[in-house]
Amino acid sequence: MTALTPFAFVRHVDELSYHFEHDGEHNGRPAYRRADGNVRCVWSLTDGWHCEIADGLVTAHPLNSHADEPEPPATVWRSFKDDRSYLYDLRTLDPMA
Repeated sequence: MTALTPFAFVRHVDELSYHFEHDGEHNGRPAYRRADGNVRCVWSLTDGWHCEIADGLVTAHPLNSHADEPEPPATVWRSFKDDRSYLYDLRTLDPMA
């Protein structure tokens, strides 16, 4: 399986972006870590593709995708934490840029 790397989540409301790099595997699929190290994008049998913080709290899921894709889907993702929620586009980045 080829790892999708690198990619960014780009927030709809203000174009703020968070960059992710390949970071090994998790449950037999590629895993990714946000550049600041605070968030991982991983796959699990129960949650499909999702983002989680250090304590395992799920903070984002893709919308309009199948849960069993081999890589994080390049679609809209919804984040949620406390009373905030945002929409992000997962966009692949040119690794040579």
